[in-house]
Amino acid sequence: MLQDKDMTMASATDFYAHLRTELQGIRDAGLYKAERIIATPQGAEVRTTDGREVINLCANNYLGLSSHPQVIEAAHEALRTHGYGLSSVRFICGTQDLHKSLEARLARFLGTEDTILYAAAFDANGGLFEPLLGEDDAIISDELNHASIIDGIRLCKAKRFRYKHNDMADLARCLQEAEAAGARFKLVFTDGVFSMDGTVAKLAEMRELCDQHGALLGIDECHASGFMGATGRGTHEHRGVFGKVDIITGTLGKALGGASGGFTSGKKEVIELLRQRSRPYLFSNTVAPSIVGASIAVLDLLEASTALRDKLADNTAYFREAIQAAGFEIKPGDHAIVPIMVYDAVVAQKLAARLLELGVYVVGFFFPVVPKGQARIRVQMSAAHDRHHLERAVAAFAQAGRELGLVK
Repeated sequence: MLQDKDMTMASATDFYAHLRTELQGIRDAGLYKAERIIATPQGAEVRTTDGREVINLCANNYLGLSSHPQVIEAAHEALRTHGYGLSSVRFICGTQDLHKSLEARLARFLGTEDTILYAAAFDANGGLFEPLLGEDDAIISDELNHASIIDGIRLCKAKRFRYKHNDMADLARCLQEAEAAGARFKLVFTDGVFSMDGTVAKLAEMRELCDQHGALLGIDECHASGFMGATGRGTHEHRGVFGKVDIITGTLGKALGGASGGFTSGKKEVIELLRQRSRPYLFSNTVAPSIVGASIAVLDLLEASTALRDKLADNTAYFREAIQAAGFEIKPGDHAIVPIMVYDAVVAQKLAARLLELGVYVVGFFFPVVPKGQARIRVQMSAAHDRHHLERAVAAFAQAGRELGLVK
């Protein structure tokens, strides 16, 4: 009997053959995600390794700070004064004065009591829920929340409830069900801005519902911190609930400089317990000093002027109007994420490839990143773009759209 089992046991060779089959299936379906390589700093225009200069419309460089001279100089200075890296986690010997300064500055910027830094925003969400909530508690999550939120929730033993995207009636249903299930503590968690659609969470209504049901409210601000709201504080400022959100997670890798690193911000008790029990914080090297120093410089820039977020808002308004006038369908809204709907994954790939030939760098998004049948080109505005960049981009979209039969 044992011999028969051994005869049917798959080998390592079978495993690698299985992977090759899976990869070929992805290619055959037109869903293979190829990486394009750029050979310049991030900016309104970049150069690819084949020598093409192209307008970049797919970076998270919302405020154009990824290669800002003041930010780069601050990174150089931190490298000179605090070294290349700490070779350690925070609680051993990986905490410098720079880390504490940035945490305090982020808390002030976000209107919270304290902040904890992580190596990445994915880690901030991955290490958030399990230390704070247990099997007697409940987490209530928007159905379109980011993968990092979903993975973080999976690591937690709390009861899970999911409500329809931005649907406040369905959120109320979930809160009632959590109460009926006898949940001790309830946490409602949502993206502040949803990365594939550019929709903004209804935080004022959510805060009211949470108050009615004795629930905490948490938001992921990766696509909001630095430019949403009148002074760029985020979605909670934009929605009029600044200082009324219990937990905020976010990134240093998008508008706030564009390098890497994440954070969680909230009440001191929350942050203190995360320092004690959050596994990505306890077992990952600290954020590099150069990133920390540069991030402090970013906050200096944003607290001194709203010029960058104002230019971003102007660019967004212009592009949204112009791309619709060219005949394309976009998701409604006013966020710098502008999803141009194509619906078919293969067509999205073809459109992105043709636009690259025309000097515009964009990427097609399709399943599993977005639902099947919802393929799109996700365009992202930046304060680094000038009007001539956007005019050329719209003209290229119009030409490629006509060629592919997407617009007349």
